[in-house]
Amino acid sequence: MQKQENQSPINPLPPVVVALFFVIIGIELIFTAGARGYAGGHEGVGWRLAALQRYAFSDDIFEWMLGNGIWPFEHVIRTVTYLFVHQNLTHAAFAGVMLLALGKMVGEVFSPVATLAVFVVSGICGALAFTFLLEESAPLIGAYPGVYGLIGAFTFLLWTRLGQLGENQARAFSLIGLLVGIQLLFGLIFGGNRDWVADVAGFGAGFLMSFVFVPGGWQRILSRMRRD
Repeated sequence: MQKQENQSPINPLPPVVVALFFVIIGIELIFTAGARGYAGGHEGVGWRLAALQRYAFSDDIFEWMLGNGIWPFEHVIRTVTYLFVHQNLTHAAFAGVMLLALGKMVGEVFSPVATLAVFVVSGICGALAFTFLLEESAPLIGAYPGVYGLIGAFTFLLWTRLGQLGENQARAFSLIGLLVGIQLLFGLIFGGNRDWVADVAGFGAGFLMSFVFVPGGWQRILSRMRRD
């Protein structure tokens, strides 16, 4: 009884999700402070632009590496670092809120390493889809492909749960359908690049990785392989 009384009614956020959130928002606050003259003096105004030039994912740079067979680490790492550079505070804040919401639900089931892997690998897959499926001159930035990977993992969990209950599993994909529909609508109305392709690729990567990262998933895959 005493143990139940001491339990918090609110489950804490997984530490790995909190860490990612503070990295994303912390970097953005530094850029914002520099742009407004609160830090860095005259140099602070150019911090965001310098970060975009150094850490954003560039289709042109990746195709140059692919064509020449040269893979400098400073450019390869862009497939991950772009996740932590945003256009402005609003852009980063929306990504942070989505990260907390989806990361909490996924992180309560997946291990911390698996949760981080879903975010990072989904981001890499989003960057690869961006360069192989599109021809965009604008760089790819923002945590959204990684966040969409967490949406994919959450969709997998919901899809599995609905299957166990004997209900329509297609309902699990309603969230991604809604989000992509909103992005397409905004794109038609306001224009912009097609970075939603990276988001969808991140979603697919997160969903597929969940077959392995869900507790007991790897053991089930090995068992099925042995039977076949």
